[in-house]
Amino acid sequence: MILCVISRCWRVLDKTPRIIIYYARQCDPKKCTTAKMKRHNLVEVVYKVRLLPSGAVILNPFSKTAFSPADRERSISNGLAAIDCSWVHADDMFEILKRGVSRCLPYLIAANPVNYGVPTKLTTVEALAAALHIMGFKDRAEEILSIFKWGPNFLTLNAKLLESYSQAEDSRSVIRLQEGFIPKASVGKVAKRS
Repeated sequence: MILCVISRCWRVLDKTPRIIIYYARQCDPKKCTTAKMKRHNLVEVVYKVRLLPSGAVILNPFSKTAFSPADRERSISNGLAAIDCSWVHADDMFEILKRGVSRCLPYLIAANPVNYGVPTKLTTVEALAAALHIMGFKDRAEEILSIFKWGPNFLTLNAKLLESYSQAEDSRSVIRLQEGFIPKASVGKVAKRS
């Protein structure tokens, strides 16, 4: 076991993806999941989009391609990136995003106190944890969620969904699985987003 002492994050150096977050500073710092993850040395935070690694897998709710286990190797070699911005400004933020490969997370239910029970309206930590879980990094997903009182509930609430998505072969398989989980009344809304 080798510990990372260079960046002082003290994580075990294994083949888990480097996690980088572009932080737009648009949310309440007291409720911001990115700020808390940064304080616990769980993620790297950048304040300019150009500082996101080229070729990283970027979680983008407006991407036309679903995130899947097939994104594992690219995430390990180039990083897993998220954009932390207000949902009010999300359209504008993701328009300017040209770095990396954009992927949309499949249908999941938020467990955070602000959007509890709302489909697809995840916080940054929920999005990252979902991506990590889907790629098979379940311990890392639990680790980043553990610093939030409500964090472990995200995995419990979405256990069946996450386990199914993690068994998928590729983006198309994830979309087929997702269609079986989405309640009939909201199929049109999510289809427009995906």
